[in-house]
Amino acid sequence: MAIIASTLARIKSDPLACLGGAERVNQLFAEAGHIWRECVWDPATTLGMFLLQVLHKNTAISALRFLTDLKVNESTYCEARMRLPVKAVAKVVEGLCGDCCRCTQGARSWLGRRVFVADATSALTPDEPVLQDLWPQPSAQKIGCGFPVIKLLGMLDLITGMIVHLTMMCMNVHEFSQVAGLHGMLKAGDVLLADRGLCSFMHVAMLLKSSVDAVFRMHQRQIADFTPNRPHREKGRKFSKRGMPNSRFVRRLGHEDQVVEWPRPNKPDWMSEADYALMPEWVAVRELRYRIVMRGRRTRVVIIATTLLDPMRYSKQQIANLYGMRWEVETNFRHLKTTMKMEHLKCHTADGVIKELLMFVLVYNLIRAAMTFAGELQGVDPNRVSFIDAARWLCAQCTPPKKKPLTGVDLVVNPARPGRWNPRVIKQRMKPYDLMNRPRHEYTEPMAEQEITN
Repeated sequence: MAIIASTLARIKSDPLACLGGAERVNQLFAEAGHIWRECVWDPATTLGMFLLQVLHKNTAISALRFLTDLKVNESTYCEARMRLPVKAVAKVVEGLCGDCCRCTQGARSWLGRRVFVADATSALTPDEPVLQDLWPQPSAQKIGCGFPVIKLLGMLDLITGMIVHLTMMCMNVHEFSQVAGLHGMLKAGDVLLADRGLCSFMHVAMLLKSSVDAVFRMHQRQIADFTPNRPHREKGRKFSKRGMPNSRFVRRLGHEDQVVEWPRPNKPDWMSEADYALMPEWVAVRELRYRIVMRGRRTRVVIIATTLLDPMRYSKQQIANLYGMRWEVETNFRHLKTTMKMEHLKCHTADGVIKELLMFVLVYNLIRAAMTFAGELQGVDPNRVSFIDAARWLCAQCTPPKKKPLTGVDLVVNPARPGRWNPRVIKQRMKPYDLMNRPRHEYTEPMAEQEITN
């Protein structure tokens, strides 16, 4: 926590303090092979202005002159930002994320273990031909009526909410083909928490090879039967009873709590033959089922698949509570996309889009660092500290006139609302305009039966 405290103390006078100062930023660009001439818009100054822009909800470039003492020319700043190499920007972001991970090593953990949450989200880019080729729009949309969509697979620290890894891909690419990048950030003894979209035999087997445990919600197509010593569908058998599970019963741990063995399925398209041959024939998995009963709501049945097989150390209730914390990743993605305005990106080039996403990760982790520091000082869970209040505090410290140095970070703490639920409905009505179902230029062309008058 001392590193975060010193970082937030320096950011009041230097927006690049979170990266170690302007000298370190320029050094990182030099190590990445970037060469520049001595001018006002060197890499450090450009990156600092980029950080300030994203921190203010990706504001327009024309508004930057009100946020800094530096004279900002729009075209000059755009050209300087385009000169930043993607590799160097990624290196700066990676260095900050590494510092954040080291800062939180002494933070709270779940039963003495680090827990990371993986999930996917998306972001829209401007409708440019270059971006459509890289990240096509959904196939159900007509050409010219949609926007390119980037699919993002992220892994976040459960306690601090910081982004540890982010992978960019197309909408039609399955997350399983990109999980190798997530596994590279995990260490032996870690726990990966995810929804049913990442629950499969291959993923569990890959995690076990790295001594990483998994807590997933079971996929809706997988069959779970908690009858002791029940039969299972044998591999290669031509006729099997409908609804019979593929898993083989091993032992019963409690009510609706059992250990089974999953058989190895056929090779998926994204896996090579060599990697498939290294997969085991069976993996031991613990399946448990619990129900969420709340007044006024329908009962929800949740089935969890996990490799935490010891019922004495990891009880059924503890695992159920852990999976209930998975919703934090949805809240964190909402902060990124709604609060920080990442849902609609602005850059019109592929490199610009990548750099823009990297800067969102950089600023988001900086806000989460402020929340972690404030939670430590105020003695509360960092997830209860207001994200918006932390972002406003950083904006105030980075925008002239600078405030007086603070001895601590006193941020708003949201009340604990366990089990809070609200339907996904909106009060404000949309404008009564028709949806766009053909390219915009066709709307301005006169129809054949339409008379053209002067």
